[in-house]
Amino acid sequence: MANPYFKFKKFTVFQDKCAMKVGVDGVLLGAWTPLENSIHILDVGTGTGLISMMLAQRSNAFIDAIDIDKQAILQAQQNINSSPWRNRIQLSEISFQEYVQKTASNYDLIVSNPPYFVNSLKAPSASRTQARHADTLFHSELIELGNQILKPTGNICLILPVKEGLKCYLHALELNMGCQQVVFVYPRVDLPAKRLLLHFSKKDAVTRVSKLVIETRNRHQYTPEFNALVSDFYLNL
Repeated sequence: MANPYFKFKKFTVFQDKCAMKVGVDGVLLGAWTPLENSIHILDVGTGTGLISMMLAQRSNAFIDAIDIDKQAILQAQQNINSSPWRNRIQLSEISFQEYVQKTASNYDLIVSNPPYFVNSLKAPSASRTQARHADTLFHSELIELGNQILKPTGNICLILPVKEGLKCYLHALELNMGCQQVVFVYPRVDLPAKRLLLHFSKKDAVTRVSKLVIETRNRHQYTPEFNALVSDFYLNL
């Protein structure tokens, strides 16, 4: 039996016992990603479908959501079928590499909360390893392949740990992509940044660098900036 884990103000996302839990990274990316003029969106590594549904709530876009994990697709399908946006989200069980080869679509926006770690210790669960490690999709590939199916005015938005995010930033510059925004995400006001929110485009850009702090010094005491960003999705904020 699936259990509710994350509640939108309009519906509930359900989480299977053996699936990856909804995390703050996906919530941040879904709430922060700029959506101006985004009509056709691709969500790479959709997991529970959370980011796709958040973007659907924030826009009128049509969204293709892909994942290589069968259980993730089944869970995402349950969530999307229960949502008000089921007619605007299309799921496919496929790798990003294969999808780029087969698709005839060009996208206004590609968004991903991708596998994080390269050449690090593996988790004991195969599905968890796949979700957390970049063995099947290196971050450089995400940028290179995404660039192939972006419209000339298209954008790529990602969330990554700081180290991996800075490497991804440098690789995007090597591909002559512009970086519109970098947001350093701090878990707490007295802790170092743990994540980067990254916004790339095909256009040259002067990168805007900013920061977002999630919590004050007290656990579950959220900053006004974080509350403002995610309040449309958490029932209790």
